[in-house]
Amino acid sequence: MLELKNISFIVDGQEGRTDILRDVSLTVEDHKLLVLTGPNGGGKTTLAKIIMGLTAPTAGRIFWNGQDITDLSITERARLGISYGFQQPPRFKGLTVCDLLSLASGKEDLPKAEACAYLTRVGLCANDYLLREVDTSLSGGEVKRIEIATILARNSSLMIFDEPEAGIDLWSFSRLTETFEAIHARRENTMIIISHQERIIRLADEVLVVGNGGILHRGTPEEIFPQILGDTRECCPILRKENKA
Repeated sequence: MLELKNISFIVDGQEGRTDILRDVSLTVEDHKLLVLTGPNGGGKTTLAKIIMGLTAPTAGRIFWNGQDITDLSITERARLGISYGFQQPPRFKGLTVCDLLSLASGKEDLPKAEACAYLTRVGLCANDYLLREVDTSLSGGEVKRIEIATILARNSSLMIFDEPEAGIDLWSFSRLTETFEAIHARRENTMIIISHQERIIRLADEVLVVGNGGILHRGTPEEIFPQILGDTRECCPILRKENKA
């Protein structure tokens, strides 16, 4: 189980102090699929990075399966079973896709059939990609899908995905939603997905709308969608005027 207690993240800039996150507390039960959504700049990615250890909170504590991991490094958290998929994944010149999958799985010589299965689940043909280097010859969408395949190969207890739909074509996006649905159906992993896509939000057990440094709404997809539409109308002067009319 993941627990966040009174998490805050404050930065000081030329224009003064900015509260990116303010006193956020959250519990995510094992094997649940939680989707974080909300306006850009609301704190979603910062919250996810704090869980992974990429960013240190200004205040608050993080607990994973009862252990305080607030001061642990990224590597130490990864060893405890936490993985993170970036919006813009890194590239590794000289490292093939097969090498990357082998490293992620912990198997020195990952069988080709297993590597193929991971790539197929994210909409890639293994014969076209296994021996390719993870470098600038790959598109952003290809690198994103390969990164997600490595997270599947690692089979972490907690999988965090930051906007996995970014840069991916519609066909591959459909395959990805099927992959997330299949992972969740097995009830072996906990997933946190940052997304604005309705098809991904609909898969969630629970949705959190994050904005203005905190949790604006929390509930099932059915409960949250009317709230999202209401917020959208309230923020847009034209829609707000039409709504009043």
